[in-house]
Amino acid sequence: MEFTSGQIALLLNGQLEGDSSVSIKMVGKIETASSNQLAFLSNPVYEKHLYTTQAGAVLVKKGFVPKEKVNSTLIFVDDPYASLTFLLKEYDKLSRYSKKGIEQPSQIDDSAIIGSDLYLGAFSYVGKGVNIGNNVKIHPQCYIGERVSIGNNTLIYPGVKIYDGTVIGNDCIIHSGAVLGSDGFGFAPLADGSYDTIPQLGTVTIEDQVSIGANTVIDRATLPGEITLIKKGAKLDNLIQIAHNVVVGNHTVIAAQTGISGSTKIGNRCMFGGQVGIAGHLEIANGTQIAAQAGISKSIKEEKQRVIGYPAFGFTDYFKSYSVFKTLPELSKRITKLELDIHNKNGNK
Repeated sequence: MEFTSGQIALLLNGQLEGDSSVSIKMVGKIETASSNQLAFLSNPVYEKHLYTTQAGAVLVKKGFVPKEKVNSTLIFVDDPYASLTFLLKEYDKLSRYSKKGIEQPSQIDDSAIIGSDLYLGAFSYVGKGVNIGNNVKIHPQCYIGERVSIGNNTLIYPGVKIYDGTVIGNDCIIHSGAVLGSDGFGFAPLADGSYDTIPQLGTVTIEDQVSIGANTVIDRATLPGEITLIKKGAKLDNLIQIAHNVVVGNHTVIAAQTGISGSTKIGNRCMFGGQVGIAGHLEIANGTQIAAQAGISKSIKEEKQRVIGYPAFGFTDYFKSYSVFKTLPELSKRITKLELDIHNKNGNK
């Protein structure tokens, strides 16, 4: 990335104060940025660094008035942090989506339909009946099974495995080691104590703008015609297990090492901390917030609840209970002393 401060101001619809020709090659922290870097000031705690920074340009909020002389070019924007995020996303697009072409060795079945500007990394496989949209980037050592559909502008990192029939929307990001469409955990117990595998014949659908972290696994649905569904805008962290027939709602975010059991339905705009465990066949209402390491054993039907603990319950009740729980050792000592005093008193009668 190399732009002038003037070009950046124009891109952000910002107001520039200072030298519009300053060359900007990268973003840096306001404390340590160099003359060819762009910094930002969002938190007033860091304002002191504005007067000593070596940054070529600094994003500041419109209406900000410096208390001292500033050597850097200032770009006044509505929200410095949001503007920086926008710039990073644009830079990310330029770097991540620049590759084109098919590297060898790789295998594409003759029946596959391929859009424009495809990048297919070496040692990748594209099966029968696959449909790949425009500007899709598939990095090396990926497996794309039969009848898979991948939408426009989707980015698939090395080592991803996508099983037959999986549908992936537009503008998705799938990180290394993710597995989409593996068998659900379905086994029928037999009279002799062994288990018989139940074929998993459904599929997985990933809607638009979904991000799936490294080594996350999403199982296919059990029956033909059924789907495990990750809805638009959902963000899944690394090392997550999504079981068969689960539905994850729009714009729900789930942190690492969470496990969601089969046929559970997660609402829209939920937020899960790390290592959350959710039992099967439950319903989690829209806007639910679940703290890290919570265990969900029953449905949450009221929207926008905040729960914590195992088994999980409301934040307010949890912390009231915890305030008592943490005093139990001292309470135990007091009760033991009272019992001893009573015993000694009765023994002296």
